[in-house]
Amino acid sequence: MGLFNRKTDTATTTATTPTAKRDVDPALTALTGEYAIDPAHSSIGFTVRHAMVTNVRGSFGDFSGSLQLNGTDPQHSTAEIDVQIASVDTGIADRDSHLRTGDFFEAEKFPLMTFRSTHAEQLGGDSYRITGDLKIKDVTRPLAIDLEFNGSATDVYGNERVGFEGSAEILRSDWGLTWNAALETGGVMVSDKVKLSFDISAIKAAA
Repeated sequence: MGLFNRKTDTATTTATTPTAKRDVDPALTALTGEYAIDPAHSSIGFTVRHAMVTNVRGSFGDFSGSLQLNGTDPQHSTAEIDVQIASVDTGIADRDSHLRTGDFFEAEKFPLMTFRSTHAEQLGGDSYRITGDLKIKDVTRPLAIDLEFNGSATDVYGNERVGFEGSAEILRSDWGLTWNAALETGGVMVSDKVKLSFDISAIKAAA
């Protein structure tokens, strides 16, 4: 995840030095290290079509995770996230309770949703993609998350922070979340496609 080398201006490389190594941005190299996701300033959300006509948005309020950023060799950057399923929140208590049952997440038996990265790559500019294994209930399948690196800063408490925004789409049925209800007018109550969103702020561990 995270901090990948930005492309340098290849127009400045002459034909006489075709094997010259690309310079590594010192600013990115300096950000190399281990980071803890700050849940107070981060969010993990989802959007799903409801009754074929509108969107329901929700989030998970209880999660933790870490990033291992490598600005010099970014393909070795990694990420892991643990989400407490019981913390699902769509703003409607009855709906949240239903999501925790066996019709959906079966939160009592499978309390944790996890993501573990396996690969990272730069797409161009500040856009990246991280691929990994997403586990929901007892099913583990690959997931690719497109990310935008929002930059880094030192906050008022002296913490070194990095920020990312990300998105992905999944078919919930791929993870065994198949409950639905037919509508009298045709179609189904809940779409199979789910849009995921990530807004991450992470704090660098002390050296």
